[in-house]
Amino acid sequence: MKRAIYLAAAAACIAGFAGTLYLIFYVTPIDRLLLFNQKIFYYHIGAAWMLLVAVLTCGVASLLYLLKRQSRHDDVARAAGELSVLFGAIVLVTGSIWGKAAWDVWWDWEARLTISLLLWMTMVAYMLVRKYGGPGSERMAAALGVFGAINVPLVYFSVSIWRTLHPQTSVVPGLRGSMRVGMWSCVALFGVFYVLMLIPRIQAARNERRLTELREQALDAGIIQ
Repeated sequence: MKRAIYLAAAAACIAGFAGTLYLIFYVTPIDRLLLFNQKIFYYHIGAAWMLLVAVLTCGVASLLYLLKRQSRHDDVARAAGELSVLFGAIVLVTGSIWGKAAWDVWWDWEARLTISLLLWMTMVAYMLVRKYGGPGSERMAAALGVFGAINVPLVYFSVSIWRTLHPQTSVVPGLRGSMRVGMWSCVALFGVFYVLMLIPRIQAARNERRLTELREQALDAGIIQ
């Protein structure tokens, strides 16, 4: 039953990508200032939301792991940390394309861009520590996960704290009609996509951990060398 539900959700996600592409390119109007370039905004916002959700998931799970030392929390943190790197890369790439159209520069060291880059680099460091940190790297990586989660509010409120190239107020309330529908459709789509990737990655991390534990038990028992 669970497999059927997962497959149905995956099929819905595929249909959702096709539907949002049609909605974005054929239904939503062309922006009067950015023209056709503005349409990357919809996927950029969807990926940005999931970046923050993934970092928060990793941070909360990492904090629970530090407090309770339960491996199941570390499995969730590891899976969410990997997805935060993926969505962060999408955000930075689509944001640079949008920035070139809006500001005529691929990159500017303004507050939100800089903090978002630092957040992504923190999560990359999280994954590197997990892979190459050796014994005890789980706790070190968990500290990085918590640090990343603490930075999420700073990314969100940076345009209100500092004067930046980003609009000082959110553009979301100003969206009307099909543009508003298109944006929230993409956020929902990326949310489903995030969950669909998170669940099997948690299971994979759990299975990998169990195999490592079995190998260590076999080594201790002298079954393998």
